[in-house]
Amino acid sequence: MSVIPITPHGRLPENITYFCKALRRAGVPVGTAQVIDAIRAVETVGFTNRRDFFITLRASLITRPEHLQVFEQVFRMFWRDPEFLEKMITNLLPVINAPPVEKKPKPAETRAADAMADGASRDAPEQVRDELELDAQLSVSQNELLKNMDFEAMSNAEMRDAERAIAKMELPVLKTPSRRYQTASYGHMIDARAAFRAARRLGGEVLSLPRKRAVKQPPNLVVLCDISGSMSAYSRMMMHFIHSVSLKRGAGWARVHAFTFGTRLTNITRMLNEKEPDAALKLIGNQVNDWDGGTLIGTSLERFNKDWSRRVLGSNAMVLLITDGLERENVENLSQQMQRLSLSAKHILWLNPLLRWDGFEPQAMGIRAILPHVDSFSACHNLASLQELAALLSNVNNTGEKNRMKAML
Repeated sequence: MSVIPITPHGRLPENITYFCKALRRAGVPVGTAQVIDAIRAVETVGFTNRRDFFITLRASLITRPEHLQVFEQVFRMFWRDPEFLEKMITNLLPVINAPPVEKKPKPAETRAADAMADGASRDAPEQVRDELELDAQLSVSQNELLKNMDFEAMSNAEMRDAERAIAKMELPVLKTPSRRYQTASYGHMIDARAAFRAARRLGGEVLSLPRKRAVKQPPNLVVLCDISGSMSAYSRMMMHFIHSVSLKRGAGWARVHAFTFGTRLTNITRMLNEKEPDAALKLIGNQVNDWDGGTLIGTSLERFNKDWSRRVLGSNAMVLLITDGLERENVENLSQQMQRLSLSAKHILWLNPLLRWDGFEPQAMGIRAILPHVDSFSACHNLASLQELAALLSNVNNTGEKNRMKAML
């Protein structure tokens, strides 16, 4: 097999640099050192065929398995034909003018297309288009499409629209009775102390029996969010959701405590006090070191139960567990920690993005270990599933998909 050598004065290093820029815009972290290594690797291997070139770049630029799908889509678009490549080089940034296709794009394809087309619209002259009036009486609105669209399949612009929609969401919850009581005109219990005090003023005669009722207090909300690599497509949207809920404590929550976990547990409650969502997420990104890493759910829950459960969990606290349940450790420890957590919290609601699949079954050992210890089981893959949380939290008898999943075990 003949190998074509790479000339140092050719345009391939420049093209690889543009390709790496497109990967960054698509959400794949590619550093300068990786770009240099990719160019050197291609110079060393040379050209044999397209498949070898693809494997060389992938080995040099991709470090996480969750970025493989985006890499394949960007590679296919960027290197598909020479004329398309020349146009991208001329405009300095890749431009996509492909005609619309009828088939549904793959989950990473929309973000890849946005990344390669970024910047071209600013330089391109405005085109005059014919106006077309459509009867939208029987059409589906854009809000409905966005509401039911999977977070993983959204483009960059659609994700920004979803973030704005999440900022307007509210998560009200019913107040729960506490152990304290207050005098009331009506109630189920007799206030003996108030009756004795009134009798002392009347010479020992009891003319009426005052009533009392339990004081209702808003519960605490504790959020445990998985930020491992398998949850990377949903972690950012869930961070926006948690930030929105934490800023609206008056909607029914006493206090909101938030934690992230991947390979370790991190308390991000203070960082959520920042009012701007992007600024809050930037603080969280600087504080959390295991973003897009592995998954050690049992170890993280064990750390939470030992260090934080007594501080943040009260008698009426609700726990929002956001994870796909794909544990990489021994599931016996995970089951023990979930049992301990269920004894400390009043209600545990598990949000799992894997429920978006119609044929989902609890086959993973981590899912089997978590499921018996939660009170509700629901999805969190789109805006519609997040809007259903209010009904799940306000009704303790609503178990979501838990009963159906337990029947499959």
